[in-house]
Amino acid sequence: MRKVRIGLLDIILLILLAAGVGYLAYVVEARLEYTWRWEAIPKYLVRYDQEQGRWVANFLLEGLFTTIRISILATIMGSVLGLLMGLARTSRSGFLRLIGTGYVEFVRNLPPLVLVFIFYFFFSDYIAQVLGVEQLVRNAPEWLQSVMRVVLAEPSRFTAFLSAAITIALYEGAFITEIVRAGIQSVEHGQWEAAHALGLSRWQRLRHVILPQAFTRIVPPLAGQFISTIKDSSIVSVISVSELTFQGMELMAATYLTFEIWITVALLYFSMTFTLSMLARRLETRLARKLG
Repeated sequence: MRKVRIGLLDIILLILLAAGVGYLAYVVEARLEYTWRWEAIPKYLVRYDQEQGRWVANFLLEGLFTTIRISILATIMGSVLGLLMGLARTSRSGFLRLIGTGYVEFVRNLPPLVLVFIFYFFFSDYIAQVLGVEQLVRNAPEWLQSVMRVVLAEPSRFTAFLSAAITIALYEGAFITEIVRAGIQSVEHGQWEAAHALGLSRWQRLRHVILPQAFTRIVPPLAGQFISTIKDSSIVSVISVSELTFQGMELMAATYLTFEIWITVALLYFSMTFTLSMLARRLETRLARKLG
């Protein structure tokens, strides 16, 4: 691993950054007459449950876990959608290319907040009712509801949770589509010709020759897209999904601990995304060694 060298300019920048943070804290405390109450934050992270006899997650950690669940589910659905649309974008069929291109351009040229509102009201008010999603969840066996509470969401909030996950999957799927398309098109044309010379059909060429090579190239950007999904999941707070940003807003309105809560929320987001960035970098390095 390459050693990190800290130069004089880095030290000066760190001192300036620390001075800026210190000045900001001084302005908040002295000029705005703000009273810091950091001692109140831990109880909003964890609490002792008398019935269960153990420590359990409280508002902020519950929001963090919901954010992780939404991000994982949205990434899985977005990856499947992105793979299908990426194949459509590279298809020889003009109709399939039109579908893939139309989907990407439609989603990428809409503000994500508008997409959230459109899909949430459309899904909750019409599709979920037609499919009977709420009734299906309500009548599910107790063991299945227990699994849903751990893996997805409370049964009473399942429709909003599913709507949020699908909306983010639709949004992120457009970017994953372009990643898949770029990965397939990055495979040298000679690979297609060699597979064709062996008598393979187009699907066999894709499955056995092109996609295995493309996947090794798109794994790093896909990891980066998952990090982006975590950050983008905060937009579903507008439809009252109890993810981290929503929990932070609710808690701030109840306690008026504005700076303490939002700094804590920012640190929780940073701890997730920074950890994943480090893992993605290690994965990228390992794949580069394997391919090199």
